[in-house]
Amino acid sequence: MALLLPRSADLVVAALAILSTGAAYVPLDPAWPIERIAAVLDDARPALVVTRPDQAATLPTGPWTVVALDDRVSTCSTVQAPCRPTSRPDDLAYVIYTSGSSGRPKGVELTHAGLLNLVRWHCATFAITPSDRAPLMASPAFDASVWEMWPYLAAGASLHVPSEATRADPEALRDWLITSAITVGFVATPMAERMLALPWPAATPLRTLLTGADTLHRRPPPGLPFTLVNNYGPTECTVVATSGVVAPEGLADGLPGIGLPILNTRVRVLDGAGRPVAPGEDGELYVGGLGVARGYRGMEGLTAERFVTDPLDGTARLYRTGDRVQITADGELRFLGRLDDQVKIRGQRVELDEIVAALEAHPGVRAAVTAPPGQDGERRLIAYVVAEPGLTRSALLATVRARLPDYMVPARFVRLPALPLMASGKVDRARLPDPDDAMPLADAAPLAPRSPIEVRLATLVSGLLDLPSIGVTDDLFDLGGHSLLATQLIVRLRDVFGVDLSLRTVFDHPTVAELAVEVERRVLSCLKPA
Repeated sequence: MALLLPRSADLVVAALAILSTGAAYVPLDPAWPIERIAAVLDDARPALVVTRPDQAATLPTGPWTVVALDDRVSTCSTVQAPCRPTSRPDDLAYVIYTSGSSGRPKGVELTHAGLLNLVRWHCATFAITPSDRAPLMASPAFDASVWEMWPYLAAGASLHVPSEATRADPEALRDWLITSAITVGFVATPMAERMLALPWPAATPLRTLLTGADTLHRRPPPGLPFTLVNNYGPTECTVVATSGVVAPEGLADGLPGIGLPILNTRVRVLDGAGRPVAPGEDGELYVGGLGVARGYRGMEGLTAERFVTDPLDGTARLYRTGDRVQITADGELRFLGRLDDQVKIRGQRVELDEIVAALEAHPGVRAAVTAPPGQDGERRLIAYVVAEPGLTRSALLATVRARLPDYMVPARFVRLPALPLMASGKVDRARLPDPDDAMPLADAAPLAPRSPIEVRLATLVSGLLDLPSIGVTDDLFDLGGHSLLATQLIVRLRDVFGVDLSLRTVFDHPTVAELAVEVERRVLSCLKPA
């Protein structure tokens, strides 16, 4: 069954109802482009699609029944099965779709045994009780949402959902965690790093801050009133495979590690010949144990390639992560990078080839390549295209946005006469030009600011986008903006103009010209006598 719901109580209740029948669920993000939603539904072939009425009307037809929540249709009566647990340990619990190098997302099939192991480890390790309060912040299509829901529900604890604006702003999120009396919670690495730099009151209820999904580049300062725990785990290993407390600054050297294997999990660090490496040497990380997935839905070849027999055991299965790690002297694992072109964008795993496939879907693109993002906090993607003369940035963006979720859309587009190639015929990414020194794929000449408010707004927006200038009719989301940047813009507007705009207002009025009208209207309303 597919769940096409935002992070909400509806999502939790629907997922719980589905698992209670012994069925599996497929979480989807309503913010995805409809073409991507259709591709996942076509691949998953669910019996039911549970969604909200406004989304139901836009869904593609297929061999599934669409249930809008306000229809008050019982899941049990729809599938004509009793609502009692019928699942076995190796039965499917959920399927998460991740980026695929073939140009289509691939479904990872996870079992009840793996989910139960995650719940047991989490509840025991972090001493979860019914009095605990935890946030639900991850996209429902991101496997962190699995971790955010089930351990706390199993322990009788409560879940709390922050607003979109709150979860995108570090200070607002800190304040919300404190006022909501959150005791244990997960925050993706880029946001966690920004929150570690903030002051925290000694009396905060938060005792454990969990992080993961990207490389952690800093340690917590001494004196924080909570413990920071870094976690690592591919979707294929039921969210978490290794975990470890991060020592504060001054008590340990180097970047934080990714900890030790969790309950009923084994790891191998092997060289190219499948032999264990010595501590201090680099190798590829393989993960085994109860959390290892069945494989990829309907992709037997890829499953056989990534899920392999343990060369040191001969009977156990291991997931080949493609991650390069090192075993430290004290036995902890240290993440060193990828062995392929896979990258993380805002905590989400991305195959660059899927982005290339979306770019080349436009008939005006002769060839394309996507460069791995830099190490900055935003990690923006840059697309290089060999394009027909008449291709505009807006036209290409429309094609890409119809196929990819927001975090996979390149922030910058560079036009090249030809892609640089190596002797093997592969693209030589080392010879791709710096985007600041190359010709951008552009639209018509931008319209310059026409008023003092537009001048100030254009300066704010271009600074956030790291662009030299923008036109007042340019869509900030077409220029690489996203919800986090929009939230940062809202904070800047409050500081500069003394007005409060909602996130919805920025999405509905995404140009400098439109925002200037909204800002001016609010400023004038504040000046009117009561």
